[in-house]
Amino acid sequence: MRIVYMGTPDFAVPAMEALAKAGHEICAAVTRPDMRRDRGKKVQFSPVKEKAMELGIPVLQPEKVRGNEEFLQAIKDLAPDVIVVAAYGMILPGELLNIPEKGCLNIHGSLLPRFRGAAPIQAAILAGDAETGITIMQMDEGLDTGDMLLKGSTPIETKTCGQLHDELAQLGADLIVRTLDGLDQIDPVPQNEEDSTYAPMISKKDGQVDFACSPGEIERKIRAFDPWPGTFAHLDGKVMKIWKAEARSESSTSAPGTVLDASEEGILVACGEGILRILELQMPGKKRMAAGEYLRGNPIEKGTVLG
Repeated sequence: MRIVYMGTPDFAVPAMEALAKAGHEICAAVTRPDMRRDRGKKVQFSPVKEKAMELGIPVLQPEKVRGNEEFLQAIKDLAPDVIVVAAYGMILPGELLNIPEKGCLNIHGSLLPRFRGAAPIQAAILAGDAETGITIMQMDEGLDTGDMLLKGSTPIETKTCGQLHDELAQLGADLIVRTLDGLDQIDPVPQNEEDSTYAPMISKKDGQVDFACSPGEIERKIRAFDPWPGTFAHLDGKVMKIWKAEARSESSTSAPGTVLDASEEGILVACGEGILRILELQMPGKKRMAAGEYLRGNPIEKGTVLG
């Protein structure tokens, strides 16, 4: 098929590669405008742009899509059979959705209708779901509300968001190829609105740990926010990032956040309904390290309160 591919981050790269490898004609890759990073204002291309250039695919980078007649005309001139979208980063207007004969297909990182929205992978971990997956859906003007075409799932277990991200990106690549191969034979399935949930965008401040929560909730948050934005607490006025921990079922009468023990095995902290053992941490300007390694040069007294 003749495809316009729309995506921006790393998540969108495997699917674009898979479609090209499968013999589809990607006539253009549409991605967000280049960003300027760091003090030197170095221009940074999106991962999709970098891969498209490597594959020899023309790149379009509109500042906006809605109301952009020049961009819409450019897509019409390309005459795609289908538009494939993966984490593009903008809501698409109906004028664009209606251009290709076979519509616009989205690679969404959850088992819809659960976790529509910006952060479905994180939301599935935070909720303690046993599994998550990819849904290939026919896009409409709602937020991830279109009919479902194909799904694939994977167990969450103790995976971090980063690990699930890479796994789901590859699963999405496999599923979109299968979807296009059998598109005319797939019967779209409407989403059940009563089962829908929403996964809002995450910000850096969301990473602060509330030790009044249960240790299980905190442990899931640590995995959900790895690698970004990371979870953190304050130790002696410094930001301590927490990268790995385990929930323990023992109870404590100490106030949430109180250090109960700090040893080679980790840092035991009282929580709302149990105890959390911090196993890996990172202090400002330092690398990630095992808690025991940090404690050898930086002892933490029992009774210290993490905020």
